[in-house]
Parts: sequence; C-alpha cells; structure tokens
Amino acid sequence: MHATSATLNDNRSVGDLLRAWRAKRRLSQLEVGLTAGVSSRHLSFIETGRARASAELLVALADVLDMPLRERNALLLAAGFAPRYGETQLDAPDMAAMRQAITRVLDAHDPYPGVALDRHWNIVIANAAARRLVSIVPQDLRALPHNIFRLGLHPRGIAACTSNFDEWGRYMLRELQRLADAAIDPAVTALLDEVRSYPNVQALLAAPPKAAPTNGLLVPCVLDITGQRLSLFTTLATFGSPRDVTLAELTVELFYPADAATEAALRATA
Repeated sequence: MHATSATLNDNRSVGDLLRAWRAKRRLSQLEVGLTAGVSSRHLSFIETGRARASAELLVALADVLDMPLRERNALLLAAGFAPRYGETQLDAPDMAAMRQAITRVLDAHDPYPGVALDRHWNIVIANAAARRLVSIVPQDLRALPHNIFRLGLHPRGIAACTSNFDEWGRYMLRELQRLADAAIDPAVTALLDEVRSYPNVQALLAAPPKAAPTNGLLVPCVLDITGQRLSLFTTLATFGSPRDVTLAELTVELFYPADAATEAALRATA
C-alpha cells in the first residue's frame, strides 16, 4: 500500500516551510531566487502568501533547498497540490525486491554486524551478528524500535562497554546533530534532547575532548564485552536516486573488524 508522506492536517503553510528551510540552509531569498530562476521579490510574495507558486516552481525551490522527499511532499500539499513521492511500507509487496536486496547484503556481511536504519536511525532489519550485539543491552532498554543512538549512548546500553566512549560517543552525537540539521523533524529534535540528558553524555559534553590518537585512519568503536575486546569501524550506504520516501530515508550501516583479533572473535562467536 502506498501512502503520502505528509498529512492533510499539517498546519504548516508554504511560507512557513520555505522560511524554515531557508533558515536551516542559511540562504537568503536572493540566493534561493537566483538559483531557482525567480526574483527575490516574487519569492518574498510566495513566503508571505501574496503570490501562489506553481508546483514546478515549488519543486525547483525544494531542489535549491535540498529538501528531503518527505518535506517536498509536505510543501506541495501545503500549496494544495498532490504529493509527487509515494511512501511504501518496507513490508509491502512492492518493496520485496528492495527488502530482499538489503537482507542479502546484511546476511552476506555476517558474522560482522549490519543493520538497516530508518530516518530516525531505528533498526528495521538486522543480521544475526547485530542481534547478538544488541542482546548485551538490558532487556528494559530493548523496547522496540531499537534506536542506534539510544542503544549506543544510554549509560546502561552499549556505552557501558564502550572503552573509547570519549571518541565514539562524540562521533555518535555529531551524527545525531547532523541528522537534526538535515531535516525539520520534531522526533529527531526530541531524540537529541533525550540523549543529551543522559548523565554520561552530559559528562562527556562538559569535559574537553581527549587528545586524539596519532595513529589510525578513523575512529573505531572499541567494546569490552565480558573481557573480550572488539574494535569495529562502520560504513554507511544509501539507495541511489530513490523516488520513494521510505527508500530515500533508509540507510544501511555495516560494521567491520578493525583488527585481526576482532575478526577472529566475531567468527568464533558466529
């Protein structure tokens, strides 16, 4: 079943949306207008409701503002136009090929952890290695949906066994801040406020960053699980040229062993 990614009871006007996205992108009306091929005066009239934009102009403005597909639909709906991008549930029949492709990638990645994430970085598909890793988190913290930031930053979550939490925790916070900066989403803002309230995160933010190691190519996630040291690095992948909101918002995260000892440990666990 297909559904629109914005609802008809959204109270935001075209002007509200355009102003909010211009502010987020730190662009003036003149800058947006020049790139979209419209005068700043006309853009001002659109934002104040004195002029009505065509659907084609709204799409052009959305391109300039690099708006996600979900927000493009909201912009079109606010102007009285039909949304252009469907939102198909991941378990829908039309998604079978995409779901199969993701599952194949994740299963082939085992015994290394791999997950597929939605727009809030909730885990929607996980391979066996990822499920084993999540199982170390206390049961009361594993309420669905499993959110990467909650699992990784909560003081009783994976953070409790993260040996380099000063580095890895700051990386995760930067990723969550980047997620919040990329969209106007109250749920992401609430998630950012939530994790910032965790006592270990507050302590992290209150202290100056530790000196970064002089060796190494990237920041690993170093875990100490019942005396077993695991060092992992991560990669992120998205679908190319999506025309569906769900696909556009999906991210596949794959964890790899950063050293031979971690690789041997993961294979032995599997």
